[in-house]
Amino acid sequence: MSNLFFILLLLIFSLFINLQALTLPADISALQAFKAAIKPTTIPSWSCLGSWNFTFDPCSLPHRTHFICGITCNSDSTRITSIVLDPVGYSGTLSPLISTLTQITHIDLSENSFYGPIPSSISSLSNLETLTLRFNTFSGTLPPSLTSLKTLKSLDISHNTITGTLPNTFNSLSSLRSMDLSFNKFTGSLPKLPPNIAELAIKANSLSGFLSESSFQGLNHLEVVELSANFFTGSLKGWFFLLPSLQQVNLSNNSLTSVEIWKPTNPRSDLVAVDLGFNKLEGFLPVNFKKFPILSSLSLRYNKFRGPIPYGNKLSLRRLFLDGNFLNGKVPSRFFSNGSSSSGSISGSFADNCLESCPSSSQLCLPSQKPISVCKQAYGRRPRA
Repeated sequence: MSNLFFILLLLIFSLFINLQALTLPADISALQAFKAAIKPTTIPSWSCLGSWNFTFDPCSLPHRTHFICGITCNSDSTRITSIVLDPVGYSGTLSPLISTLTQITHIDLSENSFYGPIPSSISSLSNLETLTLRFNTFSGTLPPSLTSLKTLKSLDISHNTITGTLPNTFNSLSSLRSMDLSFNKFTGSLPKLPPNIAELAIKANSLSGFLSESSFQGLNHLEVVELSANFFTGSLKGWFFLLPSLQQVNLSNNSLTSVEIWKPTNPRSDLVAVDLGFNKLEGFLPVNFKKFPILSSLSLRYNKFRGPIPYGNKLSLRRLFLDGNFLNGKVPSRFFSNGSSSSGSISGSFADNCLESCPSSSQLCLPSQKPISVCKQAYGRRPRA
């Protein structure tokens, strides 16, 4: 009986300890500074931050009425390991004291109204794996010290107003797998990229210059490249589409003037979607796109391509946008088939070209082709089928 009584005492004592203040005082101070930097009028009473009542310990259990969401603690209930806020419109700055949360692995403040610079002290978060600040109004430049975060796996600061150039030390982010810097105001050229990156998105900025092989050198895991709506110029060389893990590419709405497509060295290439629309590409359509075995979506629309369409026997294609060029000749008949899977229907557009055999009865050919006078000027004569 005495042993059973002793065990019960231990259980009660253990429960009592778990209900006491356990969180490291420095972490509590950091949370207090974090909340104090946010305008009280933007903190609804029913929100995560509205439940942060510092007369209670943040990590003590149970969370019935206080700290009901927004933070996560480690298994010992002594350290803060994540801050993930609800998207309710919190407005304020990001407190530099967040750097004292040295055990934190995840920060997600997305879809709020945070403003001001990203504090350089964030580089002290040596265990940080995920930093998500998308859809706020952060401004200023990207702190170069951010690239010292060796544990960072995912970085998303898209849809802010960050300016300046991209750090030349980006390649030091050796653990980074996903990066989205889209819809900011970055300028300059593309630096050497992180070596293990799989998903890269820097859409709708003001990046410029050539796409250099040195920026992509050694990127054996790169699967997705989203660099549309920038100011990249010059020639896109053949090495680019031979990146070994490449699956999806969007370089539309730039100022590229030519593109080289080499035959894939890997017969199992995973390239499935390419968008080079709305550039300044000239010459004939790249025939070697036919050699990529599972390429199913190709957009070369609104460039300056001329000559025939060479993709008639490319059976994997299901989306093909070639409108807005100066293509001539006959449209391969297989694009108007509606039968078997080997020659099934295709979506896309061949409109606004110089094609003479694109039937107006097909949606692919609508609206109409360019006027004959425009085509004669482009070719110096009337194009022949």
